[in-house]
Amino acid sequence: MGKLFLIPNTLGDSNIYGVLPSEVIARIKNIKIFASENPKNTRRFLKQIDKSIVLEELTFLELNEHSDRKAVEACLPYLEKEDVGIISEAGCPGIADPGAELVALAHRKAIQVVPLVGPSSILLALIASGCNGQHFSFNGYLPVKSPERNKALKNFERQSQAENRTQIFIETPYRNLKLFEEMLQVLHPQTLLSIACDITTENEYIKTYTIQEWKKERPDIHKRPCIFIVYAGTMSIQDWKKQKPDINKRPAIFLIYASTGIKTR
Repeated sequence: MGKLFLIPNTLGDSNIYGVLPSEVIARIKNIKIFASENPKNTRRFLKQIDKSIVLEELTFLELNEHSDRKAVEACLPYLEKEDVGIISEAGCPGIADPGAELVALAHRKAIQVVPLVGPSSILLALIASGCNGQHFSFNGYLPVKSPERNKALKNFERQSQAENRTQIFIETPYRNLKLFEEMLQVLHPQTLLSIACDITTENEYIKTYTIQEWKKERPDIHKRPCIFIVYAGTMSIQDWKKQKPDINKRPAIFLIYASTGIKTR
């Protein structure tokens, strides 16, 4: 019986040896079967790791958003014989990634799943945001249509206020600016918005400002992979004077936090 290795990829045009530990690279070199969204990109990734790798000796299985259950189950015979590695298009596999279904199947078949250390844009964006890292949610992609997307943004903000929760989501790169403009219109002026773009690359951009402060700055995020983080858990008493929460005759917990007065900018 083989093992299922979850292989991290780079997050962009970055030095593989700068973001992947040497032990992980050595483990990748010993795997002969790979499942990924795009085998062509996987071959390129492996050649960047080691130009001496003979691609013709390897097996590539395609698993993408259009793959059905049969395609996932077709990977099982390989796992029953030897190790298989799942490679994401960027970052760690299994999160907003079709490889998650193969991971679930491996668990059902009592096949060992081995996550390898590598860059995760979600976690890197979170720890660099200054927002609450103890209570957070990754919400994937927002709805495409504006009315539904605006409703989702307002719901995320309300949850963040009520539960002191950091909200994390992503967007298709060519819609980044449209989403940004809508957040400026929909979210409260004192809500924090963190934008992390091209993480671990030379063009890395990570900024956290209030919505009010973002209105004075236009980030260069068009067609660039971004992580968006919304945090409304820092609203002041003055902010709450403008809000009327629906808490009448409802069980509620009140938390008071006195900050150090550090400004976000």
